[in-house]
Amino acid sequence: MDYLLTEEQRMLQDLARQITEERIKPIRAKLDEEEIFPTEIIKDLAQADLCGTIIPEEYGGLGMGTMENCLVLEALAMGCVGVATTYAASFLGAYPLLMYGTEAQKSLYLPSLAKGEALAAFALTEPQAGSDAGAIAATAVKDGDHYVLNGAKQWITNAGEAEFYTVIALTDRNKGVRGASALMVEKSDPGISFGKKEQKMGIRASVTREVILEDCRIPKDRLLGKEGLGFIVTMKTLDLARPGAGSLAVGLAQEALDEAAAFAKERQQFGAPIFSFQAVQHMLANMATKVEAARALVYSVARYIDTKPKDYSKVAAMAKLFPTDMAMEVTVDAVQVMGGHGYMREYPVEKMMRDAKILQIYEGTNQIMRNIIGLALNKEYSKKK
Repeated sequence: MDYLLTEEQRMLQDLARQITEERIKPIRAKLDEEEIFPTEIIKDLAQADLCGTIIPEEYGGLGMGTMENCLVLEALAMGCVGVATTYAASFLGAYPLLMYGTEAQKSLYLPSLAKGEALAAFALTEPQAGSDAGAIAATAVKDGDHYVLNGAKQWITNAGEAEFYTVIALTDRNKGVRGASALMVEKSDPGISFGKKEQKMGIRASVTREVILEDCRIPKDRLLGKEGLGFIVTMKTLDLARPGAGSLAVGLAQEALDEAAAFAKERQQFGAPIFSFQAVQHMLANMATKVEAARALVYSVARYIDTKPKDYSKVAAMAKLFPTDMAMEVTVDAVQVMGGHGYMREYPVEKMMRDAKILQIYEGTNQIMRNIIGLALNKEYSKKK
C-alpha cells in the first residue's frame, strides 16, 4: 500500500533499509549465535545521522517525529530485532529528557546521543516491580546538593553499554508512586555497577543487565522535572515508545513473511512449488493481511501522536498490542510454512520466532496493554451515558 510518505520520509526509510541490507542481514546469524553487541552497526547508524532522528535540531538531531522513528525501526527490525532494540532503547532512555529536561540538561546529554557517541537506557523495572511499576523500591535520598541512590534495576536494555541512565526512584517513600522521581545517572558516577549479561531466548545482540545502585551519589541538578513526577514521566515515556515496539513487530513479521513466501516459491513437493497449494496460500494470505493491518495501525497512531494530542495512552497501547501479537503469530506460521527447514538455525525464521516473543513482553506486557485499553474504554463509555 502507499501510505503517502513524504519525500523526506521515503529517503529516511531507504537509508535505514540500505543499512539493514548491507550491514545487518549479512551478520545477523553471527550476532545472534555469539551474542555480539552491535557496536559497529550503531556507528554506521550514527554516520548516517540516524541516531538523532527524534532529537531536536538545536541539539544536533534531525528534529523528526514518532512517524519517522517508526519508519526507521521497522526497517531495522527487518534485519535483526536485537540490533533494532539496542537502537530503540536509547531513545527510550532519552524520552524523559526530551519531555522533562531543562535546557542545561538537554544541552549536556542530547548532542552526544544525536551523534551516536553515547547510548541511553531507561531504568524502571526491578526484581519485585515489573508490570506493577508502582511497586519500585529503589530510593533517591536528598543529601545537601546531591541525591544518594540505592536499589537494583532488572532487565535493563543497554545496561553497561549506555553512558546515561534515566532512573526512576523514590524520593519520598511515604507517598508511594507519588513519591517517585526521575533522575539522570551517568555510567561514570560512583556507586553504579552492572550485573552479568543475561542469556536470553531471543534478541541476543541486545544487551540486558541489572543496574546496581549502591550509595550512588549524583548532583541534585540531575533531577528531571520535579520530585514526585517520576510515575508520570514513566507513563508518558512508555506511551511515546509503544508505537515503536509495534514498528519492530511489523518489520520482523514482514521479513518472516518474505522468507516464507520465497521458500514456498522454491520448495517442490508432489511435483509443484508448495506456493501452488491452497493450504500454503491461505497461510501466506493471512500472514500478509495481518502484517498490513498492523502497519496501517502503527502509522496511523504515530501520525496522530505527532499532532501532539493531550492523551494517547489507549491508541499507543493498541499500536503495541496488535502488532506484537501479530508478529508472534506470523513468525510461528513462517516456521510452519517452511517445515523442518524453518526449524533449523540455518534459516532465519527460527531466530525471528524467538525474537518475536519479547515484543509481547517488554515496554508493558500485552496483558497490561489490554488493561490500559479497557480502562480507557470504560471511561469513554461512562461519559456517553
